Amino acid sequence: MTTNAVEVRDLQVTRGDIHVLHGLDLDIDGGVTGLLGPSGCGKTTLMRCLVGVQQVDGGTVTVFGEDAGSVPLRHRIGYHTQAASVYDDLTVLENLQFFARVRGLDDDACRRAVEAVDLTSHDRHVVGRLSGGQRSRASLAVALLGEPDLLVLDEPTVGLDPVLRKELWELFHRLADAGSAVFVSSHVMDEAERCDRLLLMREGEIIADGTPAEIKERTGAADAEHAFLTLVTEHAGKHARREMEAER
Repeated sequence: MTTNAVEVRDLQVTRGDIHVLHGLDLDIDGGVTGLLGPSGCGKTTLMRCLVGVQQVDGGTVTVFGEDAGSVPLRHRIGYHTQAASVYDDLTVLENLQFFARVRGLDDDACRRAVEAVDLTSHDRHVVGRLSGGQRSRASLAVALLGEPDLLVLDEPTVGLDPVLRKELWELFHRLADAGSAVFVSSHVMDEAERCDRLLLMREGEIIADGTPAEIKERTGAADAEHAFLTLVTEHAGKHARREMEAER
C-alpha cells in the first residue's frame, strides 16, 4: 500500500484579498481519504494544488517525493474535476482512446476503465447525448486510465443516484485495496462513513482528521453531520478567542 503519497507543508493560497487556504499541513497515505466540507471551504483549491494546477502563495506540496505538477507525476495521478472533462462530440470510447494515446496506453486500458464505471453498454454513445450521471462516469473513466497510483476525485458522486453512488464508493475501495491512494471530496455528509480516513474542512482549515468512528467518538455525535456541526462550533469559539487575544 502507498505510504506518504502526498505531503503538504504550510500551504497558503490567496485569491485577491481572500485567504483560501491558511498554512495547511497534511499527509495523505493509502486507503480512501475523504475531504468533506461545505461548498466554498477550499476543497477544490486544495485538490488543484495536489495536481499542480493551482498557483500557491506559500508552502510546498510533494507527491511521491516530487513537486506537485512535475513531469514524472503525469502518469501516476488521475484527476477528476467537478465539471466533466470529456469531449461532448466524441463517444465514450473515443474520449478514452484519445486520452489513452496521449498517455501511451492501449485499448485494453480503455476497456478496463469503461468496465470500472459500468459504461460498457454506452461506450459507443456520443457523450453529449448522455445523462449528467453518465457524463460524470465517462469523465471518471478518463481519470482511471492506467490505474494511477494517486486518484484525486473532486466531488465525483454529485448528482448521481444512491445506487450508483454506492457502486462508485465500492470501486474507490477496490482501487485502494489494489494499492492506489484515493483522495475524494464531497459536501454530502452521509458519504463520510464510507471513508477509511476523514478530513473535515471549514474556511480553508482542517478542523478534524481521523477515522469516522474516531471523529464521532471525539464529539459524542451519532453521525458525521452532527460531529461536523459540533466541530464547527468549537472552531468558531477558538477563532473568536484568538482574535480577542490578538486585540489585547
